[in-house]
Amino acid sequence: MEAREKQVRTWFSYLLLNLVMLWLFQQFLLRPILIHETQIPYSEFKAKIAAGEIVDVTLGTERIVGTMKNPDAENIKIATIPFTTNAVPDGDPTLIPALDEAGVEYSVSEPPSPVGNFLLAYGFPLAVMGFIWYMGNRQLSKGGMGTGGIFGVGKSKANEVKAETIGITFKDVGGVDEAIAELREIIQFLKTPEQFSGLGGRIPKGVLLVGPPGTGKTLLAKASAGEAGVAFFETSGSEFVEMFVGVGAARVRDLFEQARKAAPAIIFIDEIDAIGQSRANAVRMGGNDEREQTLNQLLSEIDGFRNEKDKPVIIMAATNRPEILDQALLRAGRFDRQITVSAPDLTGRMQILRIHSQKIKLAPDFDIERAARMTPGFSGADLANIMNEAALLAARRSATAVMIQDFEAAIERVVAGLEKKSRIMNEQERTTVAYHESGHALVAELVSHADPVAKVSIIPRGRGALGYTMQMPTEDRYLLSREELQDRLAVLLGGRAAEQVACGTISTGASDDIQRASELARRMVTEFGMSEKLGTVRYASQQYQFLSGDRSTSASPETLRIIDEEVQRIITEQYERVLLLLLVRRSALEHLTRQLLETETVDGAAVKRALAETEEDLKATLEQATRQLPKTGTVDSATVKQAPKDKQ
Repeated sequence: MEAREKQVRTWFSYLLLNLVMLWLFQQFLLRPILIHETQIPYSEFKAKIAAGEIVDVTLGTERIVGTMKNPDAENIKIATIPFTTNAVPDGDPTLIPALDEAGVEYSVSEPPSPVGNFLLAYGFPLAVMGFIWYMGNRQLSKGGMGTGGIFGVGKSKANEVKAETIGITFKDVGGVDEAIAELREIIQFLKTPEQFSGLGGRIPKGVLLVGPPGTGKTLLAKASAGEAGVAFFETSGSEFVEMFVGVGAARVRDLFEQARKAAPAIIFIDEIDAIGQSRANAVRMGGNDEREQTLNQLLSEIDGFRNEKDKPVIIMAATNRPEILDQALLRAGRFDRQITVSAPDLTGRMQILRIHSQKIKLAPDFDIERAARMTPGFSGADLANIMNEAALLAARRSATAVMIQDFEAAIERVVAGLEKKSRIMNEQERTTVAYHESGHALVAELVSHADPVAKVSIIPRGRGALGYTMQMPTEDRYLLSREELQDRLAVLLGGRAAEQVACGTISTGASDDIQRASELARRMVTEFGMSEKLGTVRYASQQYQFLSGDRSTSASPETLRIIDEEVQRIITEQYERVLLLLLVRRSALEHLTRQLLETETVDGAAVKRALAETEEDLKATLEQATRQLPKTGTVDSATVKQAPKDKQ
């Protein structure tokens, strides 16, 4: 009810202001435009009285206004027009007799009060300006200027979350057991600080959570507050610095003052890199004095904590760009403990999927382990999104439970995009795409170190893909050999090679494959030291550890030329290797392509069958090549191209 009355008062204030502005507009702008009064000299006014042209007048101490006959009434068709003239300062004793003699109707206006003149001239405009200032200040207090309007601009914008309202503990976090173990020690300090102080130990004042996006850094901070049962202040690094100088430092002071009053408490600053960037970079690139002041104040507040023994305060922060943070921020006594939150492994993904599936009805045969094996490299946020997509897909088909097939379809939607069945390709394009995807799949099965093929499809997807080949890793990998990288290159080049073998030409469909292959080959040369010419030297520099981005190469022009040559050599070798593989297994290529054109989607077992069912054609090709080899010492490409295209 109070909010309703406040809203009514606000609307009434706006209505009153509009009415006043409308009256001012009418009096000072609209009225002079619509009612144009003719200014005439006093002598002419006396002459018109004598001539009988004055209709009526209003006599004032300073002005005389009235109406007179229109001299141009025949053309304009207006009988009278308003006029005005200045009055004689001391009065004209002959005016009244002249008006009586001419029969003019007249009246006398009351002289204005001096107080009224003053209020009209100064008081009313000041009142309007004060009202506008008051309403504007109220809007600022509701907007982005912080508590108290423009006078509270230095107030912290951090949200204080009470422990009982957080509702998240470490049981709600999965896949980051090592990070949880580190945080439990800090939680134990918040609960029983005397356990550490009695032994002379000192808990870290600051904890920095680093890792790729979506791995659960913010969730860990909330779980820490919920587990410890203390006040939790949450803010973002970007909320400190705004348009006014000194605002950032003032907000830092206010935030830490609030935390001291609510201790024991946790301060969590998300994306701290917004204010914690290295000051050395700022000097080199021109700098930002306001951001630097904010950082200096933050450094002072962290190191200046005077934590009471029974009321400790811990500051936590999260970032995915730790390499750009100022070194003073990371030194002992400030953020002296860094906890890396990485993408979950197989066991971690199983834990995360179990947590996110608690509110989702799964089919009895839903295999969590299989689902986890299908998502290597996915973050916790990705897994939550996929599980939600699976539930939506199951609801779309009116199912009573989520099946593993829904989970697989959700992975395809997230990775490759939505199916574009409305995108119609002509027969030649469909055939080219089928050969292309068959080439990827066959090469993945033929080389030794490629991940197994799970599905091949020629259904267009939302991200511009006309088809895709999905490979399913059997385990998490952290090291890759030269041979494994070469096999990955071979799989990437398999689509283009298949087009050349089967169609005799190439298309633009392999542009993404070429880009990825070029990047991988360049990393082999510049980062992994896998070039004999260049040796074990790193030439590439990566800007961020946990974020993807362009990698720059620092080398001389001659070295850059050698790098380009080595990249081209590696890609050419693998492309020629793939061409030979597909020429030898031409029958399998035709077999799998025909099946794709019929069904549009095949699984990994169909790829294996295509290779198995064309073994006899492979033997015939090898026998023919073997007979030619003793005679010539080589096997020409024509012999390989003449291999049977299908099993007769």
